[in-house]
Order: sequence, then structure tokens, then C-alpha cells
Amino acid sequence: MRHIAILCALLAAPVSAQQDESGSPMSAIDWLSDSITAPPPAAAATGPTQSARADEDPIANSATSPSVTVLPLDAATPDRVGLLPSGVTGLPRTLWSGSDAETLATLIAAEQTQTLPAMQDLLRMLLLAEAEPPAESDAPGQLFLSRIDKLLDLGALDPALEMLEAAGPGQPDIFRRYFDVALLTGRETRACRLLSDKPELAPTLSARIFCLAHVGDWPAAALTLNAADALEDVTDEELDLLSRFLDPATYEGLPPLRVPDRVSPLDFRIREGIGEPLPTYDLPRAFAHADLRTITGWKARLEAAERLARVGAIEDGVLLDLYTLQQPAASGGVWDRAEAIQALDSALGGRNDDRVAEALQPAWDAARAARIEVPFARFFGPALAERDLDGAAGALAFRIGLLSNEYEELALDHEPASTEDAFLAAIARGEAPDEVPDMRMADAVATAFTNPPPMERLIEMVGEDRLGEAALRGISLFDVGTAGDAETLTEALGFFRAVGLEETARRGALQVLLLERNW
Repeated sequence: MRHIAILCALLAAPVSAQQDESGSPMSAIDWLSDSITAPPPAAAATGPTQSARADEDPIANSATSPSVTVLPLDAATPDRVGLLPSGVTGLPRTLWSGSDAETLATLIAAEQTQTLPAMQDLLRMLLLAEAEPPAESDAPGQLFLSRIDKLLDLGALDPALEMLEAAGPGQPDIFRRYFDVALLTGRETRACRLLSDKPELAPTLSARIFCLAHVGDWPAAALTLNAADALEDVTDEELDLLSRFLDPATYEGLPPLRVPDRVSPLDFRIREGIGEPLPTYDLPRAFAHADLRTITGWKARLEAAERLARVGAIEDGVLLDLYTLQQPAASGGVWDRAEAIQALDSALGGRNDDRVAEALQPAWDAARAARIEVPFARFFGPALAERDLDGAAGALAFRIGLLSNEYEELALDHEPASTEDAFLAAIARGEAPDEVPDMRMADAVATAFTNPPPMERLIEMVGEDRLGEAALRGISLFDVGTAGDAETLTEALGFFRAVGLEETARRGALQVLLLERNW
């Protein structure tokens, strides 16, 4: 049975790090800090189908090796650092206690970012949770760094920065990530000042030179670059870039520098400083934060916000504020999406329900085109529920509301007009449906809410203080299920319900039923 094979693969020991042609481990950290890399073209085009396969353990599309750091024996491990206490998450502090740190690092690295929002939210909660580290670990800090790297993969820079600051960026592996995030969010001044006090933290000579110049010590920066060149401690590409940064007048009028295959945050910021800025659309997602700054054009800001909103890396309000910032200057693409969403926002500000009904479908089409349906629903769903909409507009408003945070309340108040609506309302209430409609994955969802098969091994993990590990494996199972394996989807939803992750199960089921994804 295929679903059993998939489960066995997900429960097996972690895979070894992939290697390059030289036999050395491939790093998925090809930024300055070695934290995250842009996926290769084949990986970028794939979706949940690569979360796990029947014949192998979970793998990361970007060939990520679990991060390993070594701390002094008397240093406090950062593994227990988190932003969300147990009282907020509802998760026990023993979330990771019984698991193996290397296994956790592998599972976290393997989790997809192109998945449904319910799984993105659960993964983010696990990454941000305050919890005790694995009871036995040969690499203190490994779990912390793997969590940070996945946050960077998701583009969730603000919470990553908070966690790095809470851990204290005084260790080299932690400072590297801290420096990257600081560069991409315009907070490099504090990072450079810290580097001035502890130059041994510098991840590269280029970083050291940049920071010397940034804090105003240009002569020291030039001297360091000249010495590094004489000792051949910088590449020709680094020398060219830093030379233009330190003495732009000498190179005025020359052709732009060649763009490297791998762009680090430091490359990105220096090129911006010398007047050769790079577009962010084909860089790792975290670079999109640089386009949210007010110095960036509105179109680029909108596209960056959409890209980040797809994985929940920015607040919903940031995206909607940008959509309504000004009138579109052209047509097509993001301009049409902004115009449609502005029309709905304006209609909801008035009392004319017919105007709202007229604006709703185009706005929803815009949200679907950008794949920001859930942020759209969270923002507009409650307001739509308060309007007297009937017919197609009323049916659409109900389904949008089921993708919002108020899905259960809306389902309790709704009078179903069809078998599909009754089915969706039952799932939103966490009840077994009376009748199963002809919808994709409806049978799999119905079974999970009626009589799900036991997930005995994952349930056993919970009793072994391995809830976090079990939840990570459950997310991977869910991703396999959404790609077309109905039995695996049933098992994943049933597991979430069995361990008290009821909201994840309901929201995940509703999103499977209501969102169309071809990745």
C-alpha cells in the first residue's frame, strides 16, 4: 500500500547531506552567512509533490545540510530561544525534548515553503515556539540555527532577527545570520558596530571591509582591502566590487560589473550603494524585503509584498496598504490586481451592497492570480459576511469567509444553499459531514473528520516528548496528500486532530477544498 510506504519513509532516519562533485557537502547556505540559497530551476518549479516520496526520506529541494555549530561548554544553548511561549501556542515546552537534534534539523530543512497557508502557519509556530532543546545533543545550537535558516527560507526576517537578538549574536554562526538579516532590512549600522567591537565575528573579509567603511573608517577599509589583495585573500570579483564601493569616482563611467551566480546580501547592498542595484524577483525570497522600502517604486513594492504574503512573511495589512497606496499608473499584471482590490475596498467603505457584489469577483480573481487568497480572506472576509449579498456573490463571500480566521463563526451562522456549502460548513465546525459532495479530495477530508485511521507511530512520538518532530512529519504527509494521495491526506488530517491541532486540521482541510494550486 503506497500510503504505508510513504509513512515508513517519513518515519525513517534522516538522510545524509547531499554532496557536490568533489565529494564535499553541498551547502544550502550560499549567502554571506551560509543561511539559504535560491532553489535550482528544477526545484523552483516544483511544489508539495517533493515533500516526501515513497522510496526515500524527506528531502530539501535546495540540498540543505543541517546546520551545525559548536559552542563553548559553558555557553547557554540558544536552542530554547523562541518568541511564542507555551501559553500562546498551546504546545508543551517538551516539544523537542525526546527527539534527536540532527533529525530535527533535517526535517526542518526539508519542509516545503510552497505549501498551503495552514501548514506554513503551523511550521512557523513550531519554529518560533519557546521549548526545551533535545535532551541529548552533540551539537548545541543546531536546532536553533535550523529554525533560523527555515525562517530565512520563508522570508520571515523580522521574527528571525528577534530570535537572533534574543540568542545574542556573539557567536560566529549566529552573527552571520544576524548580519545577513541586518543588511536586508536596513539595520546594518548596529551589526557593523558590533563587528567593530568584536572583529573576529566577521564572516568574511568583505564584511569586515564594508563595516569599516560603514562606520566611517574609510582609510582602514582601504588599507584592509589592499592588504587582502596583496595576500590574495579576496577574489577578483570581490576586489572589483569593493574597490568601486570605496572609491566610486575612479570607476565612474565604466560598464557595470558582472552579476555573480550567487548574490549575497552584502553583494546586494554594495551594488545598490555604487548605483548598480539588482532586481530581487529571481533572488531568494528574503531579498524581497529590500523592495518594501519607501525608496522603491510602487510596482516593485507591490510585487515584493505579494511574494512575501504568499508564505505569510509579512502582515496582511502591509500588503493591503500597498494595494491602496495610490492609483495604478498603467494596466496589466499587478496594476490590474491593485485596481480590482481598490474597487472592493472602496465598495466596502460604503453602504451599497450591489456595488460590493459587483466588485467582489474581480477582486477575488486578482487574489487568486497572486495566490494571496488567504491574506485577502483574512482582511476582507469578516466585512463581506456583514453585507447582504445573495446569489453568486453571496456564495463566493461565504467561501472567502471560510478561508479567514473567523471560519467557524461564519459556518455556525450560515444557512447552506447546497450540498457543497453544507459539507464545507461541517468541516469548519469540526463535525462529520452528513453528505459528501463531488469535490476534489472531499472523500479524504470526510474520512478524516468521520473515522480517520490511527497514526500509531506518530501518536507514540507525542508520548515520547517528540510532538514537534511528529508535527513536522505530519506537515510532510499533508503536502504529499495535497499532491493527490488521498489516503495520506486523510492520515495527516487525522493526526492533527488526534494531537489537539484542530485548527490546523480544519484550516488545512478547507484550503485543500477551496484553493486551486498547480504550483
